[in-house]
Amino acid sequence: MFVSVACDYGNEDTRVRVDHLLLEYGFRKVQRNLYETSSLTEKNLARLKLEVDKLTDFYDTIRFYQFPLESTLVVTALEGKRWKRMLLKP
Repeated sequence: MFVSVACDYGNEDTRVRVDHLLLEYGFRKVQRNLYETSSLTEKNLARLKLEVDKLTDFYDTIRFYQFPLESTLVVTALEGKRWKRMLLKP
């Protein structure tokens, strides 16, 4: 599954911690605050989201773009310490 992560951090400490975590999970940095990988499993992605939730605060926004997941694009966003999910089907 292809996963891309776009990050908008509220402070520098969070950026350093989340960036390091994403690199540990095998993401490669494409641009500033933008990462992608094609080798992440659904189980590892779920674990990553839990760890990202612990490292972020109310002012951070993190978006995960997953494709393909049952032939749909799944956008999961952490905004204001709440997870939101959107499914885009062809």
